[in-house]
Amino acid sequence: MKRIAAFMLLAASSVAWSAPAKTERTNIGENSREARKAAKQQQKTVKKAAKKQRKNMKRYQKAQRKAAKNGQRRR
Repeated sequence: MKRIAAFMLLAASSVAWSAPAKTERTNIGENSREARKAAKQQQKTVKKAAKKQRKNMKRYQKAQRKAAKNGQRRR
């Protein structure tokens, strides 16, 4: 009887221990998916900001060239 009770207790504890492990694995998968999604969003934001900065830099350089050109004409 003691052997059967010990075996039943061991089986019940092993089932109890294995159930949370599977749940954690799915949480890890969800967390990694969310992390990839957040990284992609961050990359998109950075790319958009860089594009805007390049565009503003081109405008600034064009204005500088125009100002230099107008400065030469006045002389």
